[in-house]
Amino acid sequence: MNQKKRLAIFDKLSLAIPEPKTELIYNSPFELLIAVVLSAQATDKSVNKATSVLFAIANTPQAILELGLAGLKDYIKTIGLFNTKGENIITLCQQLLKHHQGEVPKNREELEALAGVGRKTANVILNTAFGLPTIAVDTHIFRVSNRTGLAPGNTVLEVENKLNKWVPNQHKKDAHHLLILHGRYTCVARKPKCNSCIIEDLCDFKEKLNES
Repeated sequence: MNQKKRLAIFDKLSLAIPEPKTELIYNSPFELLIAVVLSAQATDKSVNKATSVLFAIANTPQAILELGLAGLKDYIKTIGLFNTKGENIITLCQQLLKHHQGEVPKNREELEALAGVGRKTANVILNTAFGLPTIAVDTHIFRVSNRTGLAPGNTVLEVENKLNKWVPNQHKKDAHHLLILHGRYTCVARKPKCNSCIIEDLCDFKEKLNES
C-alpha cells in the first residue's frame, strides 16, 4: 500500500467519524488513567458502568486510597481481573502522590513506571488526555492495520512503528480513535461489514465479504 492510498483511507475515515474519541467516560486525566487500566480485557461499557459509581465517590488518588483495596474492589468486582487491577490501582495512586503531587505525568517514561501501565496504556493517556499524536495498538487497530494492508505486522510494536511512520501527519492525532472505532463497528473480527465499509475500495483485504 502506498502513501496516497493511506492518506485517502484516513481522509475517508475522518469524514465518516468527524469527532473520533474514546468511548470511556472520564472528566480528568486521572479518571481516564483509571478507566484505561480497568479496560484491559474488558469492554468500555463494563468499565463505564463501574466507574460511574466509583468516580462519584472517589476520583482522586487520595480518595481511592482512602477507600482501601477492599473498598475499591467492591466498585470494580464486575470487571475481569479486578483483583490484580485493584492492587495496581492502589499502588499507582501511591506513586502519583509520592512522585507527581497526585497528577498524571505527561511523558511516556513516567507513565510506564506506574503500576499497571504499559506502553499501550501510556499511549492512550498521551493521546487522549494530553492530545499528543501517539497511537496505541489494541486488538482492533492490530486487526484493521493487518487486514486492510494499512500497516501489516506480526507484533503490536511492529504495527505501532509502521503506523507512526506511515500515518499522514494531519491524521496522527486522531488515527488511534479512527482505527479503533472502525474496527469496533465496521471492520469487526468475525464478519467484517465490507459491503457498508467507507474504505472498501481502498482496502487490500482479499476475502471481502458481501454481507452488510
